[in-house]
Amino acid sequence: MAYYRQVGEIPRKRHTQFRTPEGGLYAEELMGVEGFSADSALLYHRHLPTAIVDAVTVEEDRGTLAPNLPLKPRHFRTPALTWDDDTDAVTGRRVLFGNADVTVAFVRASAPSPLYRNARGDELLYVRTGEGVVETIYGALPVGEGDYVVLPTSCTYRVVPEGPMDVLVLEASGHVGPPRRYLSAKGQFLEHSPYCERDVRGPAEPLLVDGEDVDVLVRHRAGLTRFTYANHPFDVVGWDGCLYPWAFNIRDFEPITGRVHQPPPVHQTFEGPNFVVCSFVPRKVDYHPLSVPVPYNHANVDSDELMFYVGGDYEARKGSGIGIGSLSLHPSGCTHGPQPGAVEASLGAERFDETAVMVDTFRPLELGEAALAAEDPKYAWSWARRGPDLD
Repeated sequence: MAYYRQVGEIPRKRHTQFRTPEGGLYAEELMGVEGFSADSALLYHRHLPTAIVDAVTVEEDRGTLAPNLPLKPRHFRTPALTWDDDTDAVTGRRVLFGNADVTVAFVRASAPSPLYRNARGDELLYVRTGEGVVETIYGALPVGEGDYVVLPTSCTYRVVPEGPMDVLVLEASGHVGPPRRYLSAKGQFLEHSPYCERDVRGPAEPLLVDGEDVDVLVRHRAGLTRFTYANHPFDVVGWDGCLYPWAFNIRDFEPITGRVHQPPPVHQTFEGPNFVVCSFVPRKVDYHPLSVPVPYNHANVDSDELMFYVGGDYEARKGSGIGIGSLSLHPSGCTHGPQPGAVEASLGAERFDETAVMVDTFRPLELGEAALAAEDPKYAWSWARRGPDLD
């Protein structure tokens, strides 16, 4: 996030002596990406961030991924998944889909998570329902319904729900940020961007927690390790830079509309390694006198399209069984479009009241065990209204 922030106490010059009230030195840490050649932040710790006293491999069963075979459109109902009352947003997340670039998981969290960081890439959380706090090494981020939360690689955090909180989690293999076409060469949001710096929230003050021998789960390319730190990692008295966790609410996305139907890239909100994330929000629809407001039939010849339905009524999918909390997967190789009758029903519409999050991946998504457990087998045949799983 190339937008400078300063939080807490920092010295006037970087890499200079910065002393505690007792006269000792704070420990300076550079958190940077792409070596020393891209965005970074400088954090000032009360204790050494390097001091670990134990490291243990953690066995984890996230289930297997299976190819989308037979190849077909699919519908999954997240409300069909069941959760324990003590489920947390880290160890309780269940993998729905994945490929080499991104893992898509879902969780209904009710309990605080352990301290955690993903060393493989950035994470993007989308809060569908509920509210809580994402506590991070940079400070706390209060979050609620409709919030996206971007957590940079190796940012130590934990999720503390206030009651049940439904969260879609994208674990990227690299970095996630705003689309480059919406940014200037120096990283400022441009005038045609559907959101800007005023819509972005970052930590506002340090979060200081005392403690010794504190465990942190670290996801890395070989698996999961539990480090035990000599002191609690939430000991940063101040930081500054352009790399930090941030939140953005989907309601602050300003839709781009036109006289005729606009293609999905106008809804793009984030980009990651070989995938994009789009936000479909309530909006005025096409105003040409002969316009067809719902999408035309289309074939994603280079991408799989995953849609998460989070609010309102999605006009193109009426009559297909899609509801709030549903996920539809339209893979490369399958033409898809509005359900029968949706085109005629949309004619003359002036506004759509719908909210959805779309993830387009440029490599095929495989199916996790949790997705298969929540699948609606009738969806693929809903356009023809007949098929092997229909009466």
